[in-house]
Order: sequence, then structure tokens, then C-alpha cells
Amino acid sequence: MAQDPDEDTRAELSVLLGAATGGDTDALAEITALFSGRLAFGTAGLRGELGPGPLRMNRVLVTQAAAGLGQFLLDTGRTASVVIGYDGRVNSDVFARDSAEVLAGLGIDVTLLPSALPTPVLAFAVRHLDAGAGVMVTASHNPPRDNGYKVYLGQDDDGSQIVPPVDATIAEAIDAIAAGSITDLARSSEYAVAGPSLVQAYVEATAALVDFPEIVPDDQPKVVYTAMHGVGWATARAVFEHAGFRIPDVVPEQIEPDGAFPTVPFPNPEEPGAMDLAIARGIAVGADLVIANDPDADRLALAIPSVGADGARSFRQLSGNEVGWLLGWRAAERATMDGPTSDLDESSLDPGSAVEPGVVGSGDGADAATGLPDGSSTAVLAASIVSSPALRRVAERYGLGYRDTLTGFKWVSRVPGLVFGYEEALGYLVDPEVVRDKDGISAALDLLSLATELAARGRTIADRLDEFAATFGAFASGQVATRVDDLARIDTIMAALRATPPTTLGGVGVLAVTDFLDGVEGFPPNDILRWDLEGDGRVIVRPSGTEPKVKVYLDTVAESSAKAEALVARLADAVRPLVS
Repeated sequence: MAQDPDEDTRAELSVLLGAATGGDTDALAEITALFSGRLAFGTAGLRGELGPGPLRMNRVLVTQAAAGLGQFLLDTGRTASVVIGYDGRVNSDVFARDSAEVLAGLGIDVTLLPSALPTPVLAFAVRHLDAGAGVMVTASHNPPRDNGYKVYLGQDDDGSQIVPPVDATIAEAIDAIAAGSITDLARSSEYAVAGPSLVQAYVEATAALVDFPEIVPDDQPKVVYTAMHGVGWATARAVFEHAGFRIPDVVPEQIEPDGAFPTVPFPNPEEPGAMDLAIARGIAVGADLVIANDPDADRLALAIPSVGADGARSFRQLSGNEVGWLLGWRAAERATMDGPTSDLDESSLDPGSAVEPGVVGSGDGADAATGLPDGSSTAVLAASIVSSPALRRVAERYGLGYRDTLTGFKWVSRVPGLVFGYEEALGYLVDPEVVRDKDGISAALDLLSLATELAARGRTIADRLDEFAATFGAFASGQVATRVDDLARIDTIMAALRATPPTTLGGVGVLAVTDFLDGVEGFPPNDILRWDLEGDGRVIVRPSGTEPKVKVYLDTVAESSAKAEALVARLADAVRPLVS
């Protein structure tokens, strides 16, 4: 309390402390919950609920994190410059200014972004300004009361998020700061605030992904866009306009930043109901596409028109994998220009094949560091291991390299030779030369470009998905997630699955069990289980890295989409009791 500059969190602690000393056991339990540890700083930085104490996100914790990051830069001889961004969540701007003052107080050159902006703008700015590091204050798509602190590194790290062992080194520096009081830290207001030219540079670089010098407005698909109460709209609009696209219709209730997220319980486009307002708007205006960014605009969701059995027009939200297939196929075409360069080798592409999971290249002799044949300079497609195996088939068909990575875009973005990468959780990297992180705005632009090209030929996104199945195979994917109140429950579930793995799922035999904790070539030990099934199916189980959930990822491939989807449904029914 003595070192906390925030009146609200000091007052909250004061009330709790008074009640606890008066014998209120509930207040004592709450204090224990706030002070029985620290929010761990890791590869995802910090993320947690707002509130007092070291197990919550607050000005004390953020100040310690900023000072620890600054000390890390100074101690390791990295470039002593940091660019800081923030979104529209509660206290994001406050945490950003605290960080700027503390880092400047250490003598570090600091640039603060001029307003609440998307995470991709911050990731771009790290490279554009050649900064030593970047900080983005955001909890992305987490519940409204959460906030977070994401760290990027420049120079040799090329503006990607931190990975081990850097996270542990920064955590040690933060712990050393936390041993004292933040009132002893020097602060300075001598930091720069970036001008509009930085945002414009992002807009121009992103818009350059597509080239439509002459677009007839009537030829463009009609689009509805929602920012989901986040910070994406102003930047997305500028990118769309600069690239020559018509300005989308918007969901007025969700277009302005609002940290309370009043129309959605979880501001995550993946959550059931989160896109209801956007889809209703799409139906009302006769849209061809409904596009959603999450609150910090690093993720993208897409819904396309569908017609029910009763003839009523609605929208179907595509899965993250389906969007990844479309964008990955488009990236492969861009990378090769002349189209497919090889016939599919079905035996080498099955999801349950013996190809090493860490690196999947274009044949024998693949370089373990790049996923490419030795001596090759071929471009690479990449996806996290929980994403659909379909992208591997695209890479093989076009003679490109392919790489599986651990979950987290910090791994995807670092793949050498990358031209496209994605995660099934709505994260897409379509322009690695501009941003080395997932970017929901450039992904939206690429989809608009694709939809416009298809419309010019009298075709739709739905037609393109059918074409994908005909070209690469009928893939289907699904997910089962269990949210827990007690994090210890996650460990219990994973331990039970390891002790007694299933031998069949939904009537399908389990051919092999792979435990990534035991160490799998190409990956460090990780809390992931993979079950390879008869008929080229696959199930992967892991704890979420950002939410209190156990997630199960289901992938199948069959002779038709209907059969593949039916198998996914059976697998989901079989898996659900195992993780409940």
C-alpha cells in the first residue's frame, strides 16, 4: 500500500485489511488470494485481472516489470530504446505512461505511441524505429477486467515476441526490482510521443500487400466490420481506404473503444455469441462478408452468407483453420506465382505420418533449423502444431517448405524464410516483412482482396473453400474446451490423461500417443499430448496459455467434408467427458 500510486487499489486494500484485522475471514481469504505469490512473467509477458497485490495487474506490478525490462536491456548490452503501445482497456494508458516514465528514468530512449492503437502497430513500430524492445499494454481478447503486458525484442529478434531464455532473464530482473520499493525508482517525463507519421507508415506498408489500381466499387463485396469495442477500426479503415477498398459498414454499438465491453461477456470472436451483433448487421444490410477484429486487432474472424433449410439467409462463421487455409493457399500462390510445382504425395502428408512434428520440409534432407531441403532458399509456410495439418499439403503442392511450431505466435513469427504463418485461434501473419506477429488488419485486407478477385469471376469465399477441399483434401477441425475455476484442476486432468490414455475415441482406434513432456525432436518439453488415430485423424490436448482452460484440438481428413465433419463431431463427444 505504501508504494502504490493508485488511489483505487490502495483504498481497496485498506478496506480489506481493516475487515481482516477485525476478524472477517472472507477478507483475510481475499488478501491471501492477492498476496500468496506473483503473476509470473513469461513468454506471454504478464496477463491477469486488475486489482491490488502482486497476483493482480496494477501500477506497482507494471512499474516493476518496466524497470526489470529496462535493467535487462542495460545489463545485456542491447540497444537501450523502447517503444510502448497500449489499447483501450481499463488502465492501459496509465500502465503505458508509468512504463515510459520508469524506462526514461533509467536513461533509456522511450517512444510512446500517440493514442490507443492495435497491437500490430506496436509490433511494426519496433522494427520501423529499430528499437531494442517494445511493450504492448493489452490483454487482447481476455475478459473485461483483465489487462496484460506483452514484450517484443528488436534488432536480431526482428520485432518478435520474447522466447526462452530471455523471459526468465527478464523475470529475474523484475524480481530484483520487486525486492525493493518502486518509490525508490527514478522517473522521467523526458520521453517522445510518436507522431501520426508512424501510424501512416504502418498503413502504407500494410496496404502495399495488395495492388488494385482500378477497383470498380460495384464489383467489391459488401462488408460489415466490427472492432468488438476495441481499437482496430480507425487503423483498419485507413488501411482499407489506402488499398482502394470501399469503407465497410460497421456495427455501431461495437465500433468505438470501450474497456467495459458492454455488448459481449468475452470480447473474443471465437466465443459463442460474440459475433451476434455483427452477423445481425450483415443480414440487415445484405453483406457478403462479416469481419471482426478482437479488441487489440491482432486476430481476425470471418463469417460468410449461408441459407438455412427454411430458405432464411444467415451467416456461417468460419473456423480459424478455414481462414488459415484460404490465406495460406493465397500466400503459396504469391510465393510461387506460377501455381503448383509438384503433385501431392499423399503418403507423406497424412496428419498421422511419421514425419517429425517439429520440422516438415519438402522431402528428405530437410534442414532442422529451417524446415527446408539442405541448401534451399524456398519460402516456408508455418503453423502451430494444434492447427490443421492441411497447410502442410498446400506447402507440398507448391514445392514450399513447411514448419510446425509450438503454440504461440512468438514461435510462428521466428520461422526462417516465413511467407505465411497462422494459429487456429484466429491469428494470421500474411506479411512478415512488415510485422513479425499476428495481424488481424493485414489479414482482413488480404481476405478482402481475395473476395474481390473471386467476385470478379462470379465466385465466393464458399466456392473457394469447396475448391480447397477438391484440391487438397476434405479436412475438418473442431475444438473442445473446459474452463476451470481452480487452476489445479488443469494439472489433475492432464495427469489423468497421461496415466490412462484412451485406446479408442468415437469408435476410432488410437494408433499412437505422444507426450511432449518427454521431449519430442524439434520441440522443447511442453505440456502437450497428441493422439494419432486410425484414418489419419489426430487429437491434441493442452492447457491454454492465456486462459484457465484445457483445450482439445480435433483434426480429420476424409473423402468428403460431410464425413470429415461427422467424424470430428464423434471425436468431440468422446473427448468431452475426459476433460470435464
